Amino acid sequence: MKTTFGRQFGLTAALILLCVAFLGAGFRALMYNYLVNDKRSSLSNAAESVSSLAAAYNTSGELAGNWDFRMSLNFASKVAETDTVICDEDGKVIVCSCDNPQCVHMGRSAGDTLTENVLGSGETYAHGSLSGIYDDEVSRYYVAAPIIPEGATDAIGFVIVSSPGAGIDDALLSTLKIFLLSAIVVLLIALAASSIVARHEAQQLRSLADTAQRFGHGDLKARAAVNEDNTVEMNELAREFNNMAISLEQAELRRREFVANVSHELKTPMTTIAGYMDGMLDGTIPSESYRKYMQTVSDEVRRLSRLVRSMLDISRLQSQGVPENKKTKFDLCETVGSVLVTFEQKITARHIDVEADLPEDPVPVWADPDSITQVVYNLTDNAVKFCPDGGKLWVRVTVEGGKARAIVGNTGKTIPPDELPLLFDRFHKVDKSRSEDREGYGLGLYIVKTIIDGHGEDISAASENGRTEFTFTLPLKK
Repeated sequence: MKTTFGRQFGLTAALILLCVAFLGAGFRALMYNYLVNDKRSSLSNAAESVSSLAAAYNTSGELAGNWDFRMSLNFASKVAETDTVICDEDGKVIVCSCDNPQCVHMGRSAGDTLTENVLGSGETYAHGSLSGIYDDEVSRYYVAAPIIPEGATDAIGFVIVSSPGAGIDDALLSTLKIFLLSAIVVLLIALAASSIVARHEAQQLRSLADTAQRFGHGDLKARAAVNEDNTVEMNELAREFNNMAISLEQAELRRREFVANVSHELKTPMTTIAGYMDGMLDGTIPSESYRKYMQTVSDEVRRLSRLVRSMLDISRLQSQGVPENKKTKFDLCETVGSVLVTFEQKITARHIDVEADLPEDPVPVWADPDSITQVVYNLTDNAVKFCPDGGKLWVRVTVEGGKARAIVGNTGKTIPPDELPLLFDRFHKVDKSRSEDREGYGLGLYIVKTIIDGHGEDISAASENGRTEFTFTLPLKK
């Protein structure tokens, strides 16, 4: 299995080689075209110059025996580094630029095709072998131009200026060597730089993997490094990993707290039950007191039953939510009023003043009636429980912004601001209220929030100046 470094380095090396190959091919084609065009231009200029020179020297109508013309042609050819011959109208060589007085090229023929093209069409450029004139089979670039004396309309012959193709090949080879040398140097530098970058990025990934491994083995404080040496993407990945780690750490802490709270809530009644049962079994508790203590055991068993039932309700709501087929249209005011009636005895016994501000018209909502009844019941039970004797309890239902808003409040001790965000947590109780809330186990408000969340709505709590309110919303149904 390839490593990230190996994959990235291999890909980079392949891309660089491919780019160098394409660049080399393009450079060679560009260089070849430039050299060929330059060669054609220089040959054309040379042919035009020789043609004008031949026309100027053709005063007697005889170029073949004009020694001055031949010397001038020889000099011009050496300067231009070309081979030049003058042909008559039939294509036969009558003057050559070579140094040999007994020139072997004299009398040779340029060929009917070339002769016809030049005399018929004018200047001709070609690339090939001039085997009819030169003994070698070397490929040449050549330009043939007609010689037309001043004032004349017909050509008296034509000039052929040629250069071996090996010159261009040598130039291409030289430039190719320079290009390849430069490409190798650039390739080595690029591969070295790529290797360093790839190793650095691989090290970042390896560091993140080590952090993940430590986190997976129980080090909940393990966090990925976020610094300027990392790439932007690596820093983003590290931040997301850290956010995930923080979330999982908090979830683990909540789980541990949940287990501890459950253990505590179960341990207390179980200890009471075991103690009383052992006392009756070993005779510590006299038989005439059995009924009294058995009633206590029965109360503790019911308390355990309520705790287990509440936990099962929470589990069901968290896993399934509130099914749509259980939602129906009902009057929220009627539900609130019905719940208040069930607390009439407790409210009367504690002399609590109740203020019910409910609209005269129905407030139809779309929700699970049983679940919302439980929400109102839990909030009202909470308000009655913590409302002092002679205190005040109020419930209100309003319609705002397409939502039904229900408020349940009571007078009493103000909840500290730092406790408000924790009210809806499992098993949470305000410390000062624990002794007063002997029958509670800190799940009522958590169940309320779970139900409201299952409906996709909001619930909040506020407490100041001895007044505490819980507010939740539900969608209206026309």
